Amino acid sequence: METKEKRLLTGNKALAEAIALEMERDPNVFVLGEDVGKYGGIFGSTEGLLDRFGPARVLDTPISETAFIGAAIGAAAEGMRPIAELMFVDFFGVCMDQIYNHMAKIPYMSGGNVKLPMVLMTAVGGGYSDAAQHSQTLYATFAHMPGMKVVAPSTPFDIKGMMISAIRDDNPVLFMFHKTLQGLGWMDQIDASLGHVPAESYTVPLDKAKVVREGNDVTIVGLQMTLHYALEAAQKLAEQGIEAEVIDLRSLAPLDTETIIQSVKKTHRLVVVDEDYRSYGMTAEVSAAVAEHALYDLAAPIRRLAIPDVPIPYSRPLEQFILPNSAKIIETVLDLMNE
Repeated sequence: METKEKRLLTGNKALAEAIALEMERDPNVFVLGEDVGKYGGIFGSTEGLLDRFGPARVLDTPISETAFIGAAIGAAAEGMRPIAELMFVDFFGVCMDQIYNHMAKIPYMSGGNVKLPMVLMTAVGGGYSDAAQHSQTLYATFAHMPGMKVVAPSTPFDIKGMMISAIRDDNPVLFMFHKTLQGLGWMDQIDASLGHVPAESYTVPLDKAKVVREGNDVTIVGLQMTLHYALEAAQKLAEQGIEAEVIDLRSLAPLDTETIIQSVKKTHRLVVVDEDYRSYGMTAEVSAAVAEHALYDLAAPIRRLAIPDVPIPYSRPLEQFILPNSAKIIETVLDLMNE
């Protein structure tokens, strides 16, 4: 039987393709943000869109995040489906009023009479010596705030499918893409930034975690880069006879606790790994959910790996020291197995 060769795309091309398909399908979809036009987004998220759809639907904006996110909110309230790009998630400080007091709250405060079908996409992640104002993930900052969905896909397949789902959703969605997983030539490319992506349109749910590796000895929960570190760690742990089950959260709000709890009830051990800060973060939320619903299924205390509560250092050795990686996960799992 003849087999079709799998079509491989980088994360940025999968993201741009998802947006293009939805712009073709629905004339109400448009894009706005800094350098999203001719430049194609500094992380390639809107590559090629200006040539295909023109400046009326791919709008380069001034450096005023409050203005263009506010414009997107107004357009969404009138029935359009805008996609606004906040270049770095770290820039939320200059436009948080629009994001949280307007985008997240208007549907609720209007009693559901005003829908805001909009996507706010933004780049997250460190590892490039971009220092404290350009290197955060801030997953928990936004997941903590009710009124918007918060997603963070880890593979090109999920990037495309989840972006299509986000554009079609009638609720505001914060779509976080990780710089390292965009697969850009001017950054350090990794194998995980390239993956199988069908050419046709498809959706991936915005509320479901995924078990990407099955195992019986320990559950490792991560997302984006920490997922890929966990998969590397699981492969090496298997050589020592430890079979780790690895879960990709994919979505932070809503959080799929059911998938995590089912896994913990099977493995009886849990390690949660995050590229966000440790205090009040995703690792704490996942740990609390397991403690509430599967405490007596645990054979040992939950372990958490996350960035310590310091601004991300500019110094590359210091940055690497605080970021999670596969070696740190292996060390944590081995320590846990010896409890």
